[in-house]
Amino acid sequence: MGRSIWGFWQSVFSTAVLYGSLALFTSILHNVFLLYYVETFVSIYKIDKISFWVGETVFLLWNSLNDPLFGWLSDRAFLSSPQSGSQITSPEVVLKRLKALSTNGPLFALSFLAFWVAWARPGLQFLLCLCLYDGFLTMVDLHHSALLADLAVSAADRTRLNFHCSVFSALGSISVFLSYSVWDKEDFYSFRLFCLTLAAFSIVGFFVVSRLLQQRFNKEIRSKLDEASTLKELSVGFTQIEKPITIGQYLKQLSKHRNFMWFVSMNLIQVFHCHFNNNFFPLFLEHLLSDNISASTGSILLGISYVAPHLNNLYFLTLCQRYGVYQVIRWLFMLKLGLSVVMLLAGADHIYLLCIFIASNRVFTEGTCKLLKLVISDLVDEDYVVNRRQQAASALLFGMVNLLTKPGQTFAPLIGTWLLCVYTGYDIFQRTPMKDSVSASDSGTPPLRLGCFYMLVFVPITCALIQLATWSRFTLHGRKLQGIKTLRQGTQHGSLIDVKAI
Repeated sequence: MGRSIWGFWQSVFSTAVLYGSLALFTSILHNVFLLYYVETFVSIYKIDKISFWVGETVFLLWNSLNDPLFGWLSDRAFLSSPQSGSQITSPEVVLKRLKALSTNGPLFALSFLAFWVAWARPGLQFLLCLCLYDGFLTMVDLHHSALLADLAVSAADRTRLNFHCSVFSALGSISVFLSYSVWDKEDFYSFRLFCLTLAAFSIVGFFVVSRLLQQRFNKEIRSKLDEASTLKELSVGFTQIEKPITIGQYLKQLSKHRNFMWFVSMNLIQVFHCHFNNNFFPLFLEHLLSDNISASTGSILLGISYVAPHLNNLYFLTLCQRYGVYQVIRWLFMLKLGLSVVMLLAGADHIYLLCIFIASNRVFTEGTCKLLKLVISDLVDEDYVVNRRQQAASALLFGMVNLLTKPGQTFAPLIGTWLLCVYTGYDIFQRTPMKDSVSASDSGTPPLRLGCFYMLVFVPITCALIQLATWSRFTLHGRKLQGIKTLRQGTQHGSLIDVKAI
């Protein structure tokens, strides 16, 4: 009976749909985390400034180092060149990643719950919760992202997988709408119950979907065993044992990967901007719009800013198929720069234009972030071809990207609070502005509001200018990219998985 039920669900859902659904179980939790963890510790648990900065600094180090560490532990066996002998097949690699997701997914959901109940001193809890949560999130994100490169090579198949991720991530953003209705700093019980419900749903989802996918790829592995054993017999007398590549050798190879270096330079700024928007979105709503819009309008604006990037990404993906990922990302940088300049020239008193800009700024920034996994997957292909890997070390390369770009996640709240304090004298840890922050300027605009406005427009202007400069040096697009994909498909002609056929 049980097997027949599993078989029924396997026949109903394609691999692409099941892969995309994993994004739902992550996004429903992570969106709530990004929106409320700072406010929870600052306003409810009353963490002091020193503990907050110490926690964020330690988190910066752990957040950066755990990605390449987990990636290396996962993919170090794939780094040797396949001169001869047996190779690890793609279905085996996929199954290994699915087993990791089935374990770390539920643990990630449990670590999410640790934020919303006070169980230790605020400073200690802040540090432990951030490190624990990010450790499991890293394992989930690394293996899920690596599957994008392992399941398919062609741009069309990867776009199809990313399309389903965007659909399910959009569904996951519903948690933001719901969270706003239960969020109350004075009565935290309803919000805790809401988070418990989200975590339970995520745990069940990770377990069920990973089981379905594991059963599917177990069949793939069995079908490859006979072929592998035949190839092994034919290669008797010609087997050459390859020495595993050390971490030092791998880093040397990576340092010569020019497209990788230009990409991480651009992506560091992108990660900073995405998390800056997440961390300060409630502050912008409070000080720029709260006196002019109702609470329900603020809730809708907040929800749209989380849902629209995923829906918009569906359109961006169609543009990617037509014009290429490189060109679409370049257009998004130019659009970000143009909208910010227009908003700066218009000023802070145009409320409806301000509403549109605050929402669109986050929509286009997040939309860019969601396209970058496609670029990293292309870098995996280039690394595989140039360094003649036994198997594409996708999780390791995703981890190395995160090592160099995740510091932007920690810099965002630190630099943002510092800029706000320096410019206006407003200290979020004291929750009250300094005297000169409440005095009116000559134009009648409070300095705090003006400071928030300048942060809102100058941060994206600066980010866009730097990103356009670095992105112009990235060359893995057009004919060069197509050549890399052709070479990888030629060397792994028998082991890659047809996403549409499963």
